[in-house]
Amino acid sequence: MSDKKTNVIAVCINSSHTFSKTKQKEIKLIKMIGVEGDAHAGKYVKHLSRVKRDPKAINLRQVHLIQNELFDELLREGFIVKPGNLGENITTSGIDLINLPKATILKIGEDVQLEITGLRDPCRQIDDYNNGLLKKMISKDEDGNIIRKTGIMTIVKNGGIVRKGDNIEIIIPKEPHQKLEVV
Repeated sequence: MSDKKTNVIAVCINSSHTFSKTKQKEIKLIKMIGVEGDAHAGKYVKHLSRVKRDPKAINLRQVHLIQNELFDELLREGFIVKPGNLGENITTSGIDLINLPKATILKIGEDVQLEITGLRDPCRQIDDYNNGLLKKMISKDEDGNIIRKTGIMTIVKNGGIVRKGDNIEIIIPKEPHQKLEVV
């Protein structure tokens, strides 16, 4: 168990399958479903491309998180991106989300527990939102491995309310750790 903490910068929702989400004062997370009222909430896949492939696949993309530090990096590149613009439900600060191991638990506030299932794959809709932005979402490390910067996907292990300013406790799983892959 780790005592490292971070916090929630914004919470967002969208009831339709459009790209960006709207900031809210709070969101309600439902165990093994996702964000109440969000288009991507459900036990089974809700992302339209995945529904076409297998509508009975378990939804491993219930809650999408992005770190606010990505927006700071993009601003230095000339792109203005704000919480919710890239379709995330929760924007965080103070943690390198994409480098956490699979199955890490993010405990938000007193009740909510999210389990990291994998990475969000950058899609062409990012360029539809802001032309040229997609190229900034993918880079390579010193070994040539692809780095996807568009955040992480989680499932809700324990529901509750999430608000701006809530603390996040990071609970790293026992080793061996599994590197995040696209889900």
